[in-house]
This record gives sequence, C-alpha cells and structure tokens, in this order.
Amino acid sequence: MNSPISISSIPHLPLFFSMFLTIYFTAHFLIFRTWTPKLRPEASSCLISLAHGTPAVLLASNALISNPTHTFSSPNTDSQNTVLEYSIAYFLMDLCHYLIFNPKDILFIGHHLATLFVFVTCRYLVGHGAYGVLVLLVLAEVTSFFQNVWTLSNALRAESKVAAQVFDVLSPPFYALYSVVRGFLGPVFVYRMVGFYLSGEADGVIPRWVWVSWVSVVVSAILVSIVWIWNRWVDLYRERIDVIDKEKKVI
Repeated sequence: MNSPISISSIPHLPLFFSMFLTIYFTAHFLIFRTWTPKLRPEASSCLISLAHGTPAVLLASNALISNPTHTFSSPNTDSQNTVLEYSIAYFLMDLCHYLIFNPKDILFIGHHLATLFVFVTCRYLVGHGAYGVLVLLVLAEVTSFFQNVWTLSNALRAESKVAAQVFDVLSPPFYALYSVVRGFLGPVFVYRMVGFYLSGEADGVIPRWVWVSWVSVVVSAILVSIVWIWNRWVDLYRERIDVIDKEKKVI
C-alpha cells in the first residue's frame, strides 16, 4: 500500500496557505482599502474564495480525468492530494477570517470545520477515497464564481446602482444553477457513493467510521444548501412581487 503522505507533496500545504494569506492581506489593505470596515473583511473573504473556487474545479477535474480507472476506494494520486491540500489551505485561511471577524457565524464555522475534517482525513489519515471527495468538491465549487459575485453585489447594492443591477440580473441564473447542482446532481452522486460504501468494497482501506463521517458531513451540507437556495428563491419572489405592486400603484 502506498503511503498516504507523499514526501514530494509535503511543502504544498504551507505554500498554498501562504498564497491565500497574501491574497487576503492584499485585498484587505490594498484592493478594498477604501471600502467600509464592515465590508472589507467580507470582500477579502470573497476574493480568496474566487482564488480557490474555479482553480479548484479545474485542478480537481484534471486530477480525476488523469486517473480514469478510479473508484470510491482508490488510492489517492499525487495530483489528487495536491488538490486536497489546495482546498485545505483555503478553508484554513477562511476559517481564520470567520473566527476573527464573524465568530458568531456558527453555521459557516461549522461548515468549514466539517469540510476540513473530510479533506484532512482523506489526505493524511486514509490516503484513499479522493475520487468521491474531489467530485463533490467540483460540484460544490462550480458555482463559486457566481456566488462570490452575487455576494459582493448584494453587499454593495444599497450603495451602488451598478451592483444592484448585477445582483438583479445574476440572481435568477445563479439560483437556477445552484439548485441543479446542489439539489439534484449532488444528491444523485452521494446516493452512488453511499451504495458503494455499503457494499463493503472500501472496508479494507477506508474505516467505516471515516466514510460514515464523510457521508454525514456531505448530506448535512446538501440539506443546508437546499434550505439556503429555497430561501433565496422565496426572497426573489417577494422582491419581484413588491416591484410589481409598486408599478401598479404608479399606474
């Protein structure tokens, strides 16, 4: 059995963390220095999220394609471990952000801790199962770019007409994409994942408590995502109804 820790990949985690730390500080003290103290941390968090999301999707997709014979219990390849470390570094950095600026946001802090548990155990504890974890990473981050633009425009729309317009135009397609990915594709893939693990094919390399923990984290994240996007659709519907009512009153 290959060692789950590759000597050649050990420097990647501190390197990636230093990169995200630099991006965060650059955003906070240079790019968004004229923004209000309330918005600067959130904008900086969005910037490191942008630096993680799309690159993580591309890196994970490449790592998956380069190993077409993978299963849910296959040994992690070096490229898959690199992607895991890239994501571990991002979530560690963003977790620091929340602990400092939003320590009461238990939902996001819990999400980051749970995600880190999955990535860390996959990368450093069992050294297997990166296939399923990275597919879920792709599904989670494929909407990252749109979500961060949406978040920034939402934060600024009260002060900027351009931001308000971006928010209004972006919301429906973003909600639709998010609904398909988190509400359909994610659950279908998790169903396949659970079926594989229940068959016992991974018992020799991934302890049962590990994959049960992974599935619990993923299912919880999907349920929270579904509730979140449902609330966004409700908000959008109410906003559109309010606009129609105002137009009727003017007429």
